Amino acid sequence: MTNEELSQQKVGEMVASDYRYADVFKKYGIDFCCGGGKSIARVCTEKNVPVNDLLEQLRVSTAGGGINSNEDFMHWPLDKLVSYIEFTHHSYVNENLDLIAQYAAKVENAHGQHNPEVIEIARLWKELSAELSVHMKKEELLLFPYIKRLWARSINSEITNFTPPFGTVNNPIRVMISEHETAGSLMEQIAVLSNNYTPPQHACNTYKVLYAKLKEFENDLHKHVHLENNILFPKAIDLEEAIV
Repeated sequence: MTNEELSQQKVGEMVASDYRYADVFKKYGIDFCCGGGKSIARVCTEKNVPVNDLLEQLRVSTAGGGINSNEDFMHWPLDKLVSYIEFTHHSYVNENLDLIAQYAAKVENAHGQHNPEVIEIARLWKELSAELSVHMKKEELLLFPYIKRLWARSINSEITNFTPPFGTVNNPIRVMISEHETAGSLMEQIAVLSNNYTPPQHACNTYKVLYAKLKEFENDLHKHVHLENNILFPKAIDLEEAIV
């Protein structure tokens, strides 16, 4: 593939095809989950990154052979992928929302007077927590069960009663993607306020742990949203169109 052709590839599709590309995009601050619908050429323009330099690094990142990932999610059955997302990423979010909120509150109380940015970080975290809690419930109670039924129907044509209350899977997916963008924006604001999760020199251990946990959470959220936006959702839309 020529550089011109490669530069027109969408970021999210690139990462979906080989997760090794994610490290290159992350290095340049390029969003491959919520912003995965943009072409490489477009994100290079937005980030002021020389497109040929980025393309070369993308090629180098995959020069060693097979996909450098524990799993090839692109070829998983959808019911398995849904279960993985719930068990791995939804569980991670649920386990860490309150924990990080406690760290944020302690840092806010101890350092807010001299570091007002931590007050805003605590506020943004509360907003993000509320957003993600409701968002995941909608997925777990409505969207994910329907995707599992779609997959079961694709295997067994005798299965019936899988008509969703939301008309077509496109409708909730459109809402979920919008909410992913909201969560991504909140996380980006936190990253900016925290100087990309870099604690100041005078930071206490709790301060350092808060920023480390926020960075960890961002990394997980990127993988989480990538699996949904770039793999699960497009496959669910295609499957519904094929069998309904």
